[in-house]
Amino acid sequence: MPATVVTVNRPERTLWVRAYLPEIARGLSITTKQFFKNLFTKKDVVTIQYPDVKREYPARYRGLHRLTWRDDGQVRCVACMCCSTICPANCIHIEAAEHEDPSIEKYPASFVIDELRCIVCGLCVEACPCDAIRMDSGIHAHPYYERDKAFLDKDALLALGTASTAVQGGANKGAAGGHH
Repeated sequence: MPATVVTVNRPERTLWVRAYLPEIARGLSITTKQFFKNLFTKKDVVTIQYPDVKREYPARYRGLHRLTWRDDGQVRCVACMCCSTICPANCIHIEAAEHEDPSIEKYPASFVIDELRCIVCGLCVEACPCDAIRMDSGIHAHPYYERDKAFLDKDALLALGTASTAVQGGANKGAAGGHH
């Protein structure tokens, strides 16, 4: 079955319409009306005085990353690389190390997050099986004037962190579970 082509005739545009002058005039009238409404009535003004008054962050705000630690003070991260693997910005870099005792899990010898590359997606938090990395610090990302200051290492991430609220070994501590 052959396709049929339908020709649509468009109305001829005048120079006035082609210059977008009616739309520019309409936009300026909306802006002017809003300006005088806010100037005289102070109705619907939502501006806050930022340095003096700070807006409350929502409960699900993703702030700077932080690392949590176990009851014994060790970092909860077992260097499984799930967070760095899932990160679409490739901003998490981990170097794993082994303990002298082979029964103890690996740990990150180096854990670095490049905050300038981070897109604040939260996938690293969801991918972590150990509840080691969080983004609920409530701290807004700082402006960085030097590139090397944007790298948060393990010590800086632990300084932002707290002890984990996750139960060591899962819900059934005595069962044959792992030590995450």
